[in-house]
Amino acid sequence: MTPIQNLHYAIGELACALASVDGKVQKEEAKKFHAMMAAELRCKHYDFDIADIIFTIMSLDRLDIETTYNWAMKEIRMNGHYLSPELKETFIRLLEKVAKAYPPVTNEEQSIIDRFKADIATVKGDPVYYGKQHV
Repeated sequence: MTPIQNLHYAIGELACALASVDGKVQKEEAKKFHAMMAAELRCKHYDFDIADIIFTIMSLDRLDIETTYNWAMKEIRMNGHYLSPELKETFIRLLEKVAKAYPPVTNEEQSIIDRFKADIATVKGDPVYYGKQHV
């Protein structure tokens, strides 16, 4: 996968884990979740289909939120040179939408979002890389 695909896969995995924090994601929730992610992460300049990535993620057995969070942040840091300020905002907005999709937003969900905001703020993208991606 490309660095941009890795970034999207990481946020997709984290969003799936966040969606399941308050219990197993049911079929109807999965449809809503998929539509939300596809709409938020859609970009005609990508050479891959985000929907395929999301379906792949949702079909996998997920680990606990802490393991998933640590893995996702490792991937984001490793591919961070492609992380534009706009993509950071999109990722934060996506996690917030996932948490709000089925109210109430739990303390654990809010804690994960706050932690993500702080952690992603330290990742500095390089315009030489992300400027080429039209993100």
